[in-house]
Amino acid sequence: MPPFDTLLPFLGIAVLLSLAPGPDNIFVLLLSAMHGTRAGLTVVLGLCTGLLVHTAVVAVGLAALLAASTVAFTVLKIAGALYLVYLAWQAFRAPVGELSSSQMQVKTGKHMYLRGVIMNLTNPKVVIFFLAFLPQFVSPDRGPVAPQIMVLGFVFILATLLVFGSIAWFSGAFGRVLMRSARMQRAVNWFAGSVFLALAGRLALSQR
Repeated sequence: MPPFDTLLPFLGIAVLLSLAPGPDNIFVLLLSAMHGTRAGLTVVLGLCTGLLVHTAVVAVGLAALLAASTVAFTVLKIAGALYLVYLAWQAFRAPVGELSSSQMQVKTGKHMYLRGVIMNLTNPKVVIFFLAFLPQFVSPDRGPVAPQIMVLGFVFILATLLVFGSIAWFSGAFGRVLMRSARMQRAVNWFAGSVFLALAGRLALSQR
């Protein structure tokens, strides 16, 4: 296991990286504003589940194969871009009007978690980032590398939970104020759809 004097600065770096604007925290921000804090927190759990998968992939060495495979990278990024286009389409056609509490529960429980998982897993940049970032804090002198990678991954996930959870909380609270107006609902939906389309284009054109 990495020592405390390695984990503490690693946690600080992970928090800063989570704060940096990127597709995942923008995703949390928009969905929390559109659907509420609970939905946003559920998305965060889905994103963190994806990070757990990426950590395991790096730990067992599969990430290196993905990074070396142009076909795998292209398939993942196209899948991710198409998913973002789908989310944009949903945002553009989202109904305007206050959702009932039962509708909110269905949308939160059945869809938001999977949205977070899919959003994270279909972004090949994440696993390649983990492949480059996590091993920098690993030392073979401390024992097997895979357990050290998993510990670092869990610490990174903790940082993501703290930062993204805060984003979901504040964005959801702000969104409740905006969503009282049908006009603002429509504006938020169209803004979210436009951002999702922009993210889709960026991912589709991304290079390793």
